[in-house]
Amino acid sequence: MNTDIVQGKWHQLKGSAKAQWGKLTDDELDQVEGNAEKLTGLVQERYGYARQRAQQEVDSFFARQKM
Repeated sequence: MNTDIVQGKWHQLKGSAKAQWGKLTDDELDQVEGNAEKLTGLVQERYGYARQRAQQEVDSFFARQKM
């Protein structure tokens, strides 16, 4: 995953992220700015996942995106 591409297309990807993780607010997704580490931390916090599970979900999410 190319972080520059993700950050550049984050506004387009936010809708997909919101659909997958409905507990995350629009403001939180704005603050993530395409940063996978920030997104992992938010998913971990909101859903009570272990760090590894949150990381796997975020990695899987980015892998499914067409960039």
